Amino acid sequence: MAESSEGEEEGKLTGGNQQLMVDDDLREMGKKAAWSVSSCKPGNGVASLRDDNLDTYWQSDGAQPHLVNIQFQKKVKLQLVVLYVDFKLDESYTPSKISIRAGDGFHNLKEIKSVELAKPTGWMYISLSGSDPRETFVNTFMLQIAVLSNHLNGRDTHVRQIKVYGPRPNPIPHQPFQFTSTEFITYSTLSIAIVHATLGLSLITSASPECGVDTGKLDRFGELKQMAGSCPFSKNVFFDIRIDKLKLF
Repeated sequence: MAESSEGEEEGKLTGGNQQLMVDDDLREMGKKAAWSVSSCKPGNGVASLRDDNLDTYWQSDGAQPHLVNIQFQKKVKLQLVVLYVDFKLDESYTPSKISIRAGDGFHNLKEIKSVELAKPTGWMYISLSGSDPRETFVNTFMLQIAVLSNHLNGRDTHVRQIKVYGPRPNPIPHQPFQFTSTEFITYSTLSIAIVHATLGLSLITSASPECGVDTGKLDRFGELKQMAGSCPFSKNVFFDIRIDKLKLF
């Protein structure tokens, strides 16, 4: 992730990042959700929160707190909320205190995070991780972002973008652990592919044209073996295959 937006005080965020940068092991989950807001000015509705345009913004039009509701059809794991707010442009419309709540629906939302923003300008990162190191994400049907107050005692609020992120699923099915290094993911996927290919091969007496062997496939399989041979955690069992005794389909 980009350098932290957090100030020295716990629960208080300062500054902001001009570029949105998130860890590779997280994915944006907002597109899977139904979004709504408690109120808005005409032309500044919920769509402005998701249009990837920092020149537009959601503007509330009602009493505080101002609410953004993010509802999913099934339970999802969420780890990070990122907002773009701009005190330099929005002044008294800029949120100063935000509450994040989670639950199955409106009936049982519970606050999981409360943060203060001190004249923020840029992307602000709000981790949903708990105080326990094992609580790295929240598993929920719904997330609600509540603007409790604004700078300079402003009434309505401006928020320019909101992104919500959760952990990426394990890229290798049926593997009980997950690699985070791009290199290890690449090689582990390659090793699994070779094992699957091996299981799909039929033994033959010799690799000759009469046996129907596709030499192009043999070449490609040889390339896979050569690539996988550099795998930093490879097992010899993956690579002691007798190509001349196998038929590729």
